[in-house]
Amino acid sequence: MKSRYRPEIDGLRAFAVVAVIINHFNKDILPGGYLGVDIFFVISGYVITSSLFGRPSHGFKDFISGFYERRIKRLVPALSVFVLITSIIICLFNPEPQDSLQTGLASLFGWSNFSLFFQSTDYFAYSTELNVFTHTWSLGVEEQFYILFPFLIWFSGFGRQTQHGSRNLFLLVGSLSIASVIGFLYLYSTNQPAAYFLMPSRFWEMAAGCLIFLGFQKRAAIERFLENVPPFLVLALILGVMYLPMSWSAGSTIAVVALSSILLASLKKQTAAFKVFTHSKVVYIGLISYSLYLWHWGVLSVSRWTIGIHWWSVPIQVSLMFGLAVASYRWVETPFRNAKWFGNRLYTILSGGAILLASSLVILSVKNSIFSYLYLKSEDFERLQSQDKEVHVSLGKCIAHKGLSADDVNLIFESCKSSSFREFPDQATLAFVGDSHALNLFKGSNIFPSNGFRLISYFHAGCPFPYPRYGIKNSRCGDFLENAQRSLMFDLGSGDYIVVFNYHLSHLGGNQFGDVRHNLFDDKNNLTDSFEAKFQIFSTSLKEFAAIAASKGITIFLVGSPHRLIGYDPRISKQQLGINFGSVANIKVQELYAKKLNKKFKSFTGTVDNIVFVDPLEPLSNCSSSLASFSLCYMDSDHLSYSSAAKINNVIYDQIAK
Repeated sequence: MKSRYRPEIDGLRAFAVVAVIINHFNKDILPGGYLGVDIFFVISGYVITSSLFGRPSHGFKDFISGFYERRIKRLVPALSVFVLITSIIICLFNPEPQDSLQTGLASLFGWSNFSLFFQSTDYFAYSTELNVFTHTWSLGVEEQFYILFPFLIWFSGFGRQTQHGSRNLFLLVGSLSIASVIGFLYLYSTNQPAAYFLMPSRFWEMAAGCLIFLGFQKRAAIERFLENVPPFLVLALILGVMYLPMSWSAGSTIAVVALSSILLASLKKQTAAFKVFTHSKVVYIGLISYSLYLWHWGVLSVSRWTIGIHWWSVPIQVSLMFGLAVASYRWVETPFRNAKWFGNRLYTILSGGAILLASSLVILSVKNSIFSYLYLKSEDFERLQSQDKEVHVSLGKCIAHKGLSADDVNLIFESCKSSSFREFPDQATLAFVGDSHALNLFKGSNIFPSNGFRLISYFHAGCPFPYPRYGIKNSRCGDFLENAQRSLMFDLGSGDYIVVFNYHLSHLGGNQFGDVRHNLFDDKNNLTDSFEAKFQIFSTSLKEFAAIAASKGITIFLVGSPHRLIGYDPRISKQQLGINFGSVANIKVQELYAKKLNKKFKSFTGTVDNIVFVDPLEPLSNCSSSLASFSLCYMDSDHLSYSSAAKINNVIYDQIAK
């Protein structure tokens, strides 16, 4: 059979993987470089369809077994080696590697995209950069596509080379693509993690590569027309799209997929771009792109746990990425792909499964027991663990999250009341509500029960209290907030207090850092992305809630935004190599955003009689003097330590006692 190998496609792979790597090094240099993954999806659809076009087979069993044999030999060995080695390495530096190991384990079976989705992971949040297997979500999407696609190929008649096979496949894949892209656009505005991580909402991208190949085969005029488009112009447009604002990301994805499809057609021998994309060194990067994609994130993530990423470290990290990728391509990927494993497809498929099973058993043993013996220790983390033993107030696991059932969440509204709530009905009640930051504030609240207060604590991870005026993206979160407000108004009365505390800088924004959430809807049912719009929604919602509380004689304390240092994590063994990962200047820069937001809070609360604003920066004024001070004041980049929580609670108590 005549080879359909197109070296320029490997050149396009090289462009895609380099764009992804640049973005993962520094999002400011190429903000949309992550769209390189979408280019990979288009290429995959094109190459898979091309490889199956006219391939001889002796029936369905022969066709399917041959397809999966090639996929296993191509993907499994390099992935297994990467996951095994990286799992051991991350345990040296992360005292709590279970999330990473869980994702790595899922990646072996093409399931890591679901694993990350169930964890409600925001791919663009800093926390994902510390998970050494976050990037394997895209492999999960492709592998799930490979489960479905060969059946479409065969039963459409394309794989059997029937007269109308190409037409049937085009119509079938085209119809599914329309449904997929509609689902993608819908989910992007209502459930972004689902749109990002799940295969059905990504199917259309790989299908685009399939459709462009089929279009070339049946309509040569299409290919001739696209050949006239200057490929460098298309490439420039792709780069331009990569600099569009993140709020345009859904449109950017569609644009890159469309432009990548055009580029596949326009890269012809007579063009200058063809010469660039077929240069031997560019093609080689494309050839090793799979191994390079695997290892680049591992190097970056482990770097974030150790020395960090700096201008001086980039050459070392790039060299390490390429060195590991070349080694993987030369000694793992290529030999296993070209070898005749057993001369029998069934045995090859079974042996691939055995490799995955053996790898998973190793990771499970590391995840469940061995990791604690590998960890090289971090002084900050050990301090945090000892501090945890000093917590005086605990009402159990009084924080809701996505993984809880509706019944479990409802139990929180009964179990998260202090034992004195019913025993001393005449005491004033103090309710702590908000997200995980409110939980940390509550853990330093021992001053209140010792002075005759009953306590209530309602928390939901990632949910800004009170319920936003126009709704919130996470429906489970919305249900919790509505129930929390209803429960508070039922249980509290005259002379009682509510403390509201959220991760304001993330929920509302107003800063230049990568942990800003877009989860509030406006009056047109669109997700908001501007600071002013979000602040208006939050302040209006709080004002309306305060009016209800005022009718019952309840006072609300709104705790503002404290310091933060994006990237700080007490688990990071930053002293192991004697290199400081941050600076006081970083804290000061981010402190300015907190001050800006707190100024707006103070101005707003001054217009509402029963809301008292508490500025956490005042009792924590020493926390920004040094990195050592910051590490004593905070449990991570933004959550309060228990001693800091106690200082803020003392301010609240003094206000009550006036």
